[in-house]
Amino acid sequence: MLLLGLWSLVGPTAGARAEGARPPAGARAGDAYAFTPGARTVVGAPDTASAVALDARHTYRSSLPRAARLYYRLRLTAAETAYVPVTAVPPRDAAVSATDGIRVSLRNAGGTSCSYASARFGAGISPRPVTALGQRETGKALCQGGGTYYLLVERLDTGRPDATAGAGGWELEIAPVTEPGLVRAGSTTPPRAGDPASPEPPSGRPRERSGGTGFANARTVGQGVWHTALTPGETRFYKVPLDWGRRLYASAELGGAQGHGYVGGALTLSLYNPVRGAVDDTSAGYTGTAKPTALAPLPPVEYANRYAVPAGVTSVRFAGDYYLVVHLSTRLAEPFGPGPYEVTLRVRVDGRAHAGPGYDGGPVPEDVFTISDADRAAALTGGLGDAVTGAAGEQGAADGGGDGDGVMRLVAVGGIGSGTALLLVLGGWTVAARRADTRKR
Repeated sequence: MLLLGLWSLVGPTAGARAEGARPPAGARAGDAYAFTPGARTVVGAPDTASAVALDARHTYRSSLPRAARLYYRLRLTAAETAYVPVTAVPPRDAAVSATDGIRVSLRNAGGTSCSYASARFGAGISPRPVTALGQRETGKALCQGGGTYYLLVERLDTGRPDATAGAGGWELEIAPVTEPGLVRAGSTTPPRAGDPASPEPPSGRPRERSGGTGFANARTVGQGVWHTALTPGETRFYKVPLDWGRRLYASAELGGAQGHGYVGGALTLSLYNPVRGAVDDTSAGYTGTAKPTALAPLPPVEYANRYAVPAGVTSVRFAGDYYLVVHLSTRLAEPFGPGPYEVTLRVRVDGRAHAGPGYDGGPVPEDVFTISDADRAAALTGGLGDAVTGAAGEQGAADGGGDGDGVMRLVAVGGIGSGTALLLVLGGWTVAARRADTRKR
C-alpha cells in the first residue's frame, strides 16, 4: 500500500512539473537554452557608476550586444571567495569564428583585476552556450578586503562583414556563488597528482539518457555508458555528483555516418565544476567514422587543489555537481547530413569519499557544494533523482523509463525498503524546494 501511495505521489507531481517546462508547440525539445527558472532580468551598464547590483542568492539573465563591455556590481566581505560564472548564449543561426566568445573579469573598486577568463567557440566554429568565470579569492595578493567589486563582461567577435546572421545580442546567464573561509586554516600544499594515466573507460550496453539544455536542468548521470542522439548545433548538459575525494573520468564518442569530408571540432565535450568554472574540454574531428574524445585525467576532488598551478587541478576544488556539456557542430550537416547522430558518453567515478573541510559558515547558494542522498541515488540509478524531482519529465518517458518506473526500479533493484524509498523521494523534493527557495530570495 505504501508503494502504491508513493507511486500516486511521484507520478502526477513529476509529470505536472515536466509539463510546465515543455517548449512551445512546434519547437524541438532542447532547441533553446534552459535558463534557471525565476532568474532575474538585469541590464548591464557601460560604466561602473551605473552598474546594477548582483547577489549570490539569485541567478540573473541579461544580454550582451555586439562589441559591448558591460559592468555589474557586487558587494563582498573580506572573508568570502566569490565566483561569478557568465554563460553566453548566441542565437542558433549566429555566424561565428573559432576565436569568438566572451571575456569575463572581476575587478575591485580601484580598477585592479582580480581575475580574467575567456570562453570561445573553438574549432567546431559553431554557436553554442559558452561559460567563463570571474572570481575573487581570499588569500591572494590582489583584491583583498571587503567592499564593492565589479564584474566586467566583454564580447569577443571578429566583426566580419559577413557575420550578419544572428548578429544581435547574445543572452547571458549570471549565477554568483560565495564560499566562506575555513574555521581553521589547513595545508596550502596541493595533494600529489596521483596516477597521470587515463583510467579504463566503462564498458557495457549503453543506457538511453537525453541531456538537459542548460545548467539548470542538467540530467544526472553516474558511472556507466550513456547514449543519446543529437542533431548538428545541439548542446546537452549532464551533471555528475562528486563527493570530496572522488575522481571523474569522461569521454564521448560520435557514431559513424554516411558522407565524405572532414569537420574539425565536430564533437566537443566540456567539463565544469559546481560553480560552472571550466575544468577541461576536448573535441574531435570527424570523417564519418566513429570517433571518441576524452577529457584529461583529473585528480580527486580536494579543497587544497586550489593551491595548484594547472587549471585542470585548481578547478577541482569542491564537492558538488560537475557538469558535462556535449555539443555537435553545425558544420556536420553539410557533408554528412542533418542527423540525428549517435553520441555515447562514458563516465567513470572512483576514489574514496571523505568528509569535507570545516567551513566557517555556509556558501550561497547553500547547497552548491553538497551531495545529498538523493543525488547519490540518482547517480547510481542513471538519473533517477531527476525523475523524482520532476526535472526529467517527458525525457524520462522517452528514455524508456517513466518517473514511476524509475522509483519502482530503485526499490526492486537496489533492495531499498518502501520506507527508505519514501524518505529518499521526500529528501529529493526537499533539496529541490531549497534550491528553488534560495534562487527566489
